[in-house]
Formats: sequence, C-alpha cells, structure tokens
Amino acid sequence: MTPPPAAPSSGSSVPDPTPADASLAPGRPRDAVEEIAEILTSARYCIALTGAGISAESGIPTFRGKDGLWTKHGEPPLNQYQQFWNDPAAWWRSVKRRRENPDELSAALREALPNDAHFAMATLEQLGVLRHTITQNVDNLHRLAGLRELTEIHGNSHFLRCIDCNARTPFDEVPEALPPACAACGGLLKTDTVMFGEPIPRDALDECINQTRMCDCMLLVGTSAVVYPAAGFPVDVKMSGGRLIEVNPNETPLTEMSDIVLRAPAGEALPLVMSRIREIAEA
Repeated sequence: MTPPPAAPSSGSSVPDPTPADASLAPGRPRDAVEEIAEILTSARYCIALTGAGISAESGIPTFRGKDGLWTKHGEPPLNQYQQFWNDPAAWWRSVKRRRENPDELSAALREALPNDAHFAMATLEQLGVLRHTITQNVDNLHRLAGLRELTEIHGNSHFLRCIDCNARTPFDEVPEALPPACAACGGLLKTDTVMFGEPIPRDALDECINQTRMCDCMLLVGTSAVVYPAAGFPVDVKMSGGRLIEVNPNETPLTEMSDIVLRAPAGEALPLVMSRIREIAEA
C-alpha cells in the first residue's frame, strides 16, 4: 500500500463541498440520495472503488470512451513493461522529455485539483462512514482532498517505486543518474504508475483483497468496471452478500448487480449524499 498522506492537525477538516442541485431535480434521484445515505450509515464496513469518471470532473481526460486518450491516440503497447525492462535508461530519458514537454495527460495531471466529489469522500471518511478507498486513478487527487485510508491499485504519478522492495518516494524531479537506484535496497526505480504487462504491486493488491473481504457495502464511483483486477472486487462483495451502490452518469457492467444506482456526476451526487449523512449523524 502506498504511504498515507500526512494526518491533518487536530480539529482540521477538509473543505466542505457545496451541494449541487442542477442535475438532481426532485424525484427519483433525490429518493436515491436518501436511500444511499441510509445504506451507508447502516453498513458495518463500507469501502469505495473509484475510477476515471471522478477525476474527469477535474479536467483529467479519461482513457476510454468517445474523447478518451486511447480512443484518440491509440493504446500503449501491451508489452510496455517489457520495454522498460529491456532498456530502463532509455525509458527514463523518455520520462524526462515528457516532463520537459508535457503531453495532454501529463499537463492535466499537473494542473488538476480535487473536485467536490473528492472532498465529499474525504468528509465521509472523517465521519466514519467510509472506511477505505480503492482507486484506479493515478492523479493524487484523493490525497490532495484529504483522504487518508487509500490504496492506489494502479499507483500514483507523484511517486517513484522500487521494483524490488516496493519502497515509494515522492517524485519531485527526474533523478540525475538514469536509470535511478533505490536508496533503500539498490533496486531499480520506476514511476509508481502500473504499466501494461506489469503485475499489480503485491502490497497494493493484498490490501485491496483484505479490504474487500471486510466489506459489506461498496460505493462505486466513476468506474467503467472493465479493468481487472479492480472490476472483480465489487463482484466478490456481492457474492459475499454485500451491497453495491453505483454513482455514475453511465451504465456499466456492474449496473445490473448494483442494489441502487444514481445516474449523476459524482461531483453533484456525492456532496448531497454527504450532506444527508451529516444530517443523520447530527439528528
């Protein structure tokens, strides 16, 4: 599991997102908000799974779909990790070039800020409702929003990782020696983000499995549910008798097995859910 962000000082809190109501007109969506709030507050151990949809609202382009990066530019090679292994120094030189001349994704990752959905989830964690979050995103936005119990299954673009000991360090600038070596064990360093053909880091995968086993309610936020192993965690929860809550403007392979679905952007829906849960807690 990647190292947690620094704990907030005593009495600190994340900024309160402003509940939006433009897309959630009176009727079924608001009924869904009420039902979701009741399910979350009654759950024994609720965790979340988030995907690219939540960060798209912060201006980070998705990979798939009509305007996805891979749709426009093509997918990376499936042997990407093998290419890294074949010539780590050459791969690091390409990283240096991208940092000096950012492409569309790199520029977006640098400039993006958490949105109301990220802050709402951090508040749900502070309220004791959300126990852990598994994210497929590499953008660091959950950390910036104040979320602490977090597993980044695909890594974090703001960290380096040793492929031998899994030690992670902040990625502030490209090291002078290429390829760089781990200060802890001397192993080879790469960016923490997981490549095509690269195994999910064992520590992150084990944490996801442990969290899923404890979970009796999973909140699915902005995930297309097509990338494994992450897409399998909600299925495991459902097969174990847990409940699934999907917040997504689009239908996904998990829609039919979800106990309740809220068709709205996360940045509009989650602040409303958070506000209702806060009302319940203060009642």
